[in-house]
Amino acid sequence: MARFDKLTENLARGIARGTSRRSLLAFLGAGMTGAASIPLLPVARAATPPPEGAPGAHGAHGGGSARPPIVSGLEQDPGDQGSCDYWRYCAIDGFLCTCCGGTVNSCPPGTEMSPITWIGTCTNPADGRAYVISYNDCCGVSSCGQCLCNRNEGDRPQVRPQANNDYNWCLGSESSIYNCSVAAVIGVALPESK
Repeated sequence: MARFDKLTENLARGIARGTSRRSLLAFLGAGMTGAASIPLLPVARAATPPPEGAPGAHGAHGGGSARPPIVSGLEQDPGDQGSCDYWRYCAIDGFLCTCCGGTVNSCPPGTEMSPITWIGTCTNPADGRAYVISYNDCCGVSSCGQCLCNRNEGDRPQVRPQANNDYNWCLGSESSIYNCSVAAVIGVALPESK
């Protein structure tokens, strides 16, 4: 035990000789500042998708039977709104509200739509035109956990937040608890200038 005490004493004296109180305080201050900034980092809200056939898995309904497609019935809006391949979901990241009790345009009961949003431009296969899509998070109830989609077409770095789908957009609503995401068409995109 005496050896351990002597080693500890020599180590402490060596550190004391090589550093000043000010440098120690500067190091501790930098560490505390760094630790305080961790909650400011973006939150990843995507969960690992359940295995195919499990309850809540994409393309499955409880009990392992395939869920019926959710369609609008409009010729101008083709596709299954409960599938990640639906044309409006080209830049979505999160759980689909169509699988959580809402629709492609509205939140499930008991949740509220976040007033801040990210946008994407998706091409409608029915007419070949590009549309501006507003992706809003529905907030207030814990994550739905069904139909997780993470498509990043046109996703931009986090320095351009209006086109980035990795933020928790519920921070603009009364509750910051994420439930699911909707994809509302807000207009026709202008053609790219050549």
